[in-house]
Amino acid sequence: MRRREFLSLGSKAAAWPQLRASSPSRYVDVCLVKAGLLGTFLLTLATPAAPQTPLDELIARAKSLELNTPYVPPPGDPLAYHAAGYAKVMCSAVFITGLEPDFAAENVGFFTAPYEVRAILGKPVIDRANQAVHVTLPNGITRTAKYLGSQGCVTLPFGERAVHFTPVAVKSQLPDSATEPWPMGDVLPKEALPAEIDAAKLNAAVEAAFEPPESLTAAFIVTWKGRIIAERYASGVDMRTPLEGWSMGKSVTATLFGVLLEKGVYKLIQPAPIPEWQTPGDPRAKIRIEDLLHMSSGLRIRAPQDPDYDPSGPYPDHVFLYTGGMDSFHYAATRPQQWPANTVGRYRNTDPVLINYLIRLAVEKGGEEYLSFPQRALFDKIGIRTMRIETDPFGNFLGQGYELGCGRDWARLGNLYLQDGVWNGERILPAGYAKFVSTAAPAWVADKRPVYGAFFWINGAGQYPVPRESYYMAGAGGQITMIVPSHDLVVVRMGHYKGEIHGAAALHKALTLLIEATQRHN
Repeated sequence: MRRREFLSLGSKAAAWPQLRASSPSRYVDVCLVKAGLLGTFLLTLATPAAPQTPLDELIARAKSLELNTPYVPPPGDPLAYHAAGYAKVMCSAVFITGLEPDFAAENVGFFTAPYEVRAILGKPVIDRANQAVHVTLPNGITRTAKYLGSQGCVTLPFGERAVHFTPVAVKSQLPDSATEPWPMGDVLPKEALPAEIDAAKLNAAVEAAFEPPESLTAAFIVTWKGRIIAERYASGVDMRTPLEGWSMGKSVTATLFGVLLEKGVYKLIQPAPIPEWQTPGDPRAKIRIEDLLHMSSGLRIRAPQDPDYDPSGPYPDHVFLYTGGMDSFHYAATRPQQWPANTVGRYRNTDPVLINYLIRLAVEKGGEEYLSFPQRALFDKIGIRTMRIETDPFGNFLGQGYELGCGRDWARLGNLYLQDGVWNGERILPAGYAKFVSTAAPAWVADKRPVYGAFFWINGAGQYPVPRESYYMAGAGGQITMIVPSHDLVVVRMGHYKGEIHGAAALHKALTLLIEATQRHN
């Protein structure tokens, strides 16, 4: 199926049942791209246009630089991976966020378990006694995700009943947040709104973030100069409810790696010391750490966000790195190069997975316990108590997007960057690291897409109604933490996946009002 054909199907609801009946596997592949805002972006790119469009130029440039290396797709049945993704999404929604199963099945987690595919799969079985979720395929095969406490919900390997690591109970060393003032705790000062803030427009922004109800906005938090000036939550959600953040986790990964940079463990310009690349003559040994952070490693996989992505092709590795139930670090490390490093920018999960690999190598080399590292080295330092990064069945953090946290915790992380990596007088991230992550990556600039930095998106194309120097964490389903330095703002919007389209429009209106409500400084 070509991109143009997919566009026509996406615009005709009647075509979906026909496609499902005539070609289930083809239907599954199309659904995969249909899920998510980035999939929607691809639909825009796919609109028929003149022979030589910016998209054509982007693809042609990549072709001219491509290396002669093979592509080996993920093995197995794509529907089994969708079932694994569905089980994991439901497990996290029920056992971490606390959603009702029927609501979760209808509204959350479409990226790894597309909504349309769920009709093919059996209804998830919620095993509360064993804290697990089972999803059965039409052929009788069952995929399972199990809740493991501090490691969240983990997809079990195909045909297996246990994970390949010993779970660790991670405990925060922070006192009860109800007893500590913001930002280290949740107690807010009883002070009037600063005179510099237009209260009417601020209130209008909050209202706009939740309208229409179909936006399914779950949490909206606004801080100004580090102070919470507005927040609101949907029914059943509060300031401590962990919500799915998806690819905002990439920015958490960048932050954890920044902690190691500040300690002098790594340098940005050094070749990435991935063990699988150390054979003499391996060209991947030249890939630098900053190339990985810039999503410019050049490693060969398929991702739904690729400009030339064909949904009729094999199941994409980008999603397999969530749903495969395998050693994600080793899988990413064994992909060949498609382009020389730092030449082509592509949004692919190999790169954040490998940065997480480097984090594990460094932490364990230093004799520290790996699974408690985020809480110990970062979260406890800035008041984060609810965030959980989930793992693969080998105990590797899937920090590319399997994480949950409450809205206030994302606001804390955003403010760490607004303060250039300093918190309560302690430098946590290297000086200038905020500038590094918010500067357009060279390979993306070469592609004429100045919208990506280092595991942070940049408003370089003016896609949001905020100053272009703004940058943000973004996750599928409409999750965002926007950092606007010129207005001293951090804005967090989190919502349930099904509302992403309405939620995007609501966020646009809210941001417009927030910029009007606050004053720009030089």
